[in-house]
Amino acid sequence: MSAAVVEAYQSKKGPRDLLTSREREVLQLVAEGKTTKEIASLLGVSVKTAESHRTRVMKKLDIHETASLVRYAIRRGLIQA
Repeated sequence: MSAAVVEAYQSKKGPRDLLTSREREVLQLVAEGKTTKEIASLLGVSVKTAESHRTRVMKKLDIHETASLVRYAIRRGLIQA
């Protein structure tokens, strides 16, 4: 393989790389079982902002339910099962 092909493959971002640090933080808190209200309180933001972060995470990862989000976080090592 050419170096250019290898470099292009290695630089390709996975779904988790699409998330901002705040979105990864929200993902971890959701996976730990925190409610949106608890997440908002922990992060010092409004409930609406926390819900927006959660919605963007689910949209970016193409995940439509909380249980699937938790499974994703476990598989990625964000939380222990």
